[in-house]
Amino acid sequence: MKKHIIIFEARGGSDKGTYGFRKDSKPIIDSLQSRGWTAEIIFYTDEDRGEIYRYTVNKADAYISRVNPGNLPNEVGYFQMLKELVNNGVEGLPHPDAMIAYGAKNSVERLKGTSLVPEDVYTYYEYETMKEMLPKTLKNGVRVIKQNRGSAGEGIWRVEVLNADKYKGKIPLDAKLKLTEAKDNHTEEKSLLEFLEFCIQYLEGENGMILDMPFLERIVEGEIRVLMLRNKVVNIVHKKPADTKDAFSATLFSGAKYRYDTPEMWPELVELVVKSLPLIQQRLGNYDLPLIWTADFILDTDKKTKKDIYILGEINASCVGFTTFLELSENIADEVLALLDAEAVVNDKWAAFNK
Repeated sequence: MKKHIIIFEARGGSDKGTYGFRKDSKPIIDSLQSRGWTAEIIFYTDEDRGEIYRYTVNKADAYISRVNPGNLPNEVGYFQMLKELVNNGVEGLPHPDAMIAYGAKNSVERLKGTSLVPEDVYTYYEYETMKEMLPKTLKNGVRVIKQNRGSAGEGIWRVEVLNADKYKGKIPLDAKLKLTEAKDNHTEEKSLLEFLEFCIQYLEGENGMILDMPFLERIVEGEIRVLMLRNKVVNIVHKKPADTKDAFSATLFSGAKYRYDTPEMWPELVELVVKSLPLIQQRLGNYDLPLIWTADFILDTDKKTKKDIYILGEINASCVGFTTFLELSENIADEVLALLDAEAVVNDKWAAFNK
């Protein structure tokens, strides 16, 4: 083995520290170095893709992707490079296909009908499909519309029909909507047709899609983020929206309050997640679990038993931050080296088979 890891980042964005790097990347490097490995950060750009690819193939055993969605103007070239790296013996942490499968908003729909996600969840890839379906789903109550990419609540809308009781059947295109964006909890009004046309931007591009799911009123009690290190629950973040009218966003920028809990404080949720891992892997393509990923849950009430249940709202796997508990870099380094040791046993491209 070369005993070297490359961490990919993108320049710019709100996730960077004083020197332009993510605050949680340097701790990973330090933890790897204390175990006798070296690591470095490389900023990805499409212009330098060929040079970055050649350098990584020659230098590294594995890469760790720390590129936040939205920090690249277009991710097509980045994912093409990652796939070529994996195809040529560089271990992907995570594998690019797993990153897409887990991180895309349709991962929630692919789990519907399970104990994690209700049936009333839909993904739209084309404008005409959304134009046909959204008037029907809005008849069932308030909805949440999520774009596929973006972060910090951008493009996540709470959609409520004003004076909904006066409409019979599906909601007409001239119906007025009250729209609240999770980015900052601001509200605006549009007709249904205006909102549909506004959402065209979320359907464009290589990974354009929109998730449509029920709004869960108990979001006011907080969103519960489960931070995973592959198959282990390592932390729980309880994110309570600001106590203001219309607030439903769980982002710090919007005024949400965060509380950091140990897994032991949420035994039922931890049990649900761990028990569901085989099903999640199967439904999302049978890829290896990402190195660092999160599953966000909202409390709901079972209509039959009246007991609390947890509904999965989102999975994140592209670039999960852990700046609040940087000590996790030690666990991450251990997991990376364990993965590479296991890979060396079965992969004949590795140095262990080339002596």
